[in-house]
Amino acid sequence: MKKSILFFAFVTCSLFAVAQFKYPATKKIEVSDTYWGTTYKDPYRWLEEMKDSSVVKWFKKQSDLTNSVMNSISGRDELIAEWKKLDKLQPPVFYAPLIENGRVFYQKRMPGEKVSKVYYRENKDAAEQLLFDPLNYIKGRTLSVQQLVPSFDGKKLAISYSESGAEVSIIKVLNVETKKFLQDSIYPTAGVNGWTFDNKALLYIWLKSADNADPTARLNTKTKLHLVGTDTKKDIDFFSNASYPSLKIDPSAYPFASLSRDSRNYIFAGESSVQNEMKLYYAPISEFNSGKINWKVLCTTDDKLVRGMEIIGDKVYAVTYNGAKNYKLVSTDLKKPDWKNAKTVAAEKKQTLETITHSKDYLILTYSDGINSHLYKFNLKDEKITEIKLPFSGSASITCLDTKTNDCLCNITSWNKPFTEYAYDAATDKFAPSKFNQPPVYPDAYKDLVVEETEVKGHDGAMIPLSIIYKKGLKKDGSNVCLLDSYGAYGYSMTPYFNVRENSLAVKGVVVAIPHVRGGSEKGEDWYKAGFKTTKPNTWKDFISCAEYLIANGYTSSSKLAGTGTSAGGILISRAITERPDLFAAAICNVGCANALRLEFGANGPVNIPEFGTVKDSVECKALYVMDGMQHVVDKTKYPAVICVTGWNDPRVIAWQPGKFAAALQNSSVSDKPVLLKVNYDNGHFTEDKDVTFANFADQFAFVMWQCGHPDFQLKANSAPEFRRKR
Repeated sequence: MKKSILFFAFVTCSLFAVAQFKYPATKKIEVSDTYWGTTYKDPYRWLEEMKDSSVVKWFKKQSDLTNSVMNSISGRDELIAEWKKLDKLQPPVFYAPLIENGRVFYQKRMPGEKVSKVYYRENKDAAEQLLFDPLNYIKGRTLSVQQLVPSFDGKKLAISYSESGAEVSIIKVLNVETKKFLQDSIYPTAGVNGWTFDNKALLYIWLKSADNADPTARLNTKTKLHLVGTDTKKDIDFFSNASYPSLKIDPSAYPFASLSRDSRNYIFAGESSVQNEMKLYYAPISEFNSGKINWKVLCTTDDKLVRGMEIIGDKVYAVTYNGAKNYKLVSTDLKKPDWKNAKTVAAEKKQTLETITHSKDYLILTYSDGINSHLYKFNLKDEKITEIKLPFSGSASITCLDTKTNDCLCNITSWNKPFTEYAYDAATDKFAPSKFNQPPVYPDAYKDLVVEETEVKGHDGAMIPLSIIYKKGLKKDGSNVCLLDSYGAYGYSMTPYFNVRENSLAVKGVVVAIPHVRGGSEKGEDWYKAGFKTTKPNTWKDFISCAEYLIANGYTSSSKLAGTGTSAGGILISRAITERPDLFAAAICNVGCANALRLEFGANGPVNIPEFGTVKDSVECKALYVMDGMQHVVDKTKYPAVICVTGWNDPRVIAWQPGKFAAALQNSSVSDKPVLLKVNYDNGHFTEDKDVTFANFADQFAFVMWQCGHPDFQLKANSAPEFRRKR
C-alpha cells in the first residue's frame, strides 16, 4: 500500500446551487490516496483540520446558513412546543436504579427539566434525597450525568459527568451521608469501571486527551486505580498494553478491569471495542495488590461469545452463536474454562436470544421474534426453564436491581404502546406497579396509530422485515409524506419502541416506516454478517427495496419520501441517496459516517475497524470505498434535498464526516433542492439536554417535511426568496 498526495487549491462553488441557494464557497484541494493500486481522490480533506481557522469559519458559515433557512420554515417551533407539552404531561423519569448495601441510587428527570438529577433512598420505601444537581453545580453551564457507581458499602458514589455532549467524563466522588464531594477530580476519562471491595479505591478508564479532533486521543487507553483522597498523578496503571505487553492488547481497544460482587474470588479484565465477540481475562483476587497479576484467558474472540455474560461464583453463563445462528446460552466453570465443551443451558430457538441477566435464584433470558419479546427464566437450583407471561406484548427488558434478591424491573413498549414499567418478582412471577416510572399518558391522537408488520423482497430475494406506523384512516393513494428510518450496523436491531418524536409526525398524517435491514440482527447472526464489511451494500439496498415497496403500494411517492440515518446509519443514508437519488425527495444524515474511507483516521475510528474494516487490508479497503457516501457523489447529478447534522463536540463521529459529505453535495447537485449542514455547537453525538435535543430534531424533521411538501411545514411569508423551492 502506498499513499501519494498532490496539492493545488482552487475555489469552486456550483453555479447550479448558487442559482437557488447561496452556499458558503467551498474550495477543493486535490488530495489523493493510493491503496492497493487504486487511487481515491479526496478534495475536501482540508476540512479534517478542525483547528484551522479557515475550517472553523467554513463550519460557522454553514451553520449560519442552515439556521437562517430553518428560521424561515413554519411548523418547526410548533414541533418543539408539542414535544415540550408532551414532556410536561409525563410522570418523572427514573434512570437505571442501582442498589448497594440497601441504598437505592438513581437519576431522575422531572417533567420539563432539561437534564436529570441524582437522588438516593435509604431503602426502596424511604423518602428520596437529592445528591447532585448538574444544572447548579457550575454556574451558567449545563452538565449531564453519564454514570453513577456506588461503592459496595453504599457510602460513596462515583459520579461521572460531561458537558455539551462531549462524552469525556470528569469523575467526582461524593460522600453520600454529607452530600459533599471529596477532593477527588479525575479527568479526562471514559467512565468508571467500579470500586474495590474495601471501598477505598476505584477503577476507571483513563484517556490520553479530551480532544475529539486528536486521532491519537483514544489510542492506548488504560484502566487506572485511584485511591480516594490521593493525587491522581499517583494513580496506578492497573490494566493496559503498557502494564501487560505480553497480552498484546490492541491499541485501539479500551482495556477494562473490574470486580464483581457476584464472584468475589476473582478480578476480571478484557478488551472493549465494537467487535461483538468477547475477549476476557481473569485472576485470583489475592493477586489484586501484587503489582503484577498473572492473567488467565477467560475467553477469546474465537469462542464466539456475544451479547452477554453472567458470572455467579465459579459458574460462567454466556450467549454464543457457535453452532447457533439465532444464539444459545452455554456455561462453563472458572476453575477450568472450556467453551468448546461448554454445557448448553438454553438451546437455540427460532426466536433470537437477545440478552441475559440474573437475580438471586434465576437467569432471565430475553428472546425476540423481531417484533415482540419473549421472556424465560432459568432456575439456578433445579436448572428448569419456564416462560414468563408478560402483562402485554411488546419489546420487553428485565433489570435486576439487587442480585441478592429476586426483585426486578420489567419495561415493556412497542411502536404504538408507550413505555410501561412493572415491578417483577422472579420467584413468584408476579407483576405489580413500579415504585419508579409510572405509565405515561399521551393525548388521544397518539392512541390512534396503526402498525403494520410486513416483509419486502430485497434485491437478492432476501425477505426484509418492514414496520409501518401511521394514523388510522390513512389513504394509500401515494399522497402521504413518509419518513423512512433505519440503521443496519453492529448487529443492533431496530427494536420497536414508542418514539415520541417520530410518532408526533405520524399523528400529522406522516407514514413512519422502519426497515429492519441487514447489518442488524433481527434474523440472527447471519442477518448481521450479511450487512458487514464486504456485504455492507445489502444494508442500503434493503433500505432502497423498502422505499420502492412503500411507493408501489401507495403509502407514499418519491416526491413525498424522506430517508434518515444516524451515526453508522450515515453509511446507509449517504449510499442510498447516491445510488438512487431519484427515489427520495429529502434525506437526513444525522451525525453520520459518510466518508467511510477516512473513518479510521478520526479519534474514535480505530476502535471501529472490527465493524467496518481498514484501508490496510486490500479487501476491506475496497469495501470501505463501496460504503463511502462522499466518494460516490457525482458532479451534475440531481440529488434530493439533504440536511447533514453534526455535533461540534462529537467524540464518536467527528464533524468533518457529515461536513465533507455536505460539501460534496453542495458542489455537485444540479437539482433545485437545498443541501444544508447543521452544526450543533452545544452537542456531541447526542445530549441529555432536552432543549438542545428538541431543537436539533425539530430542524431535521421540519426540513424534510418542508421538502416533501407537508402542509404544516412551509416557508413563512417573509422568508428570503433564495430559500423558496421551485415546484
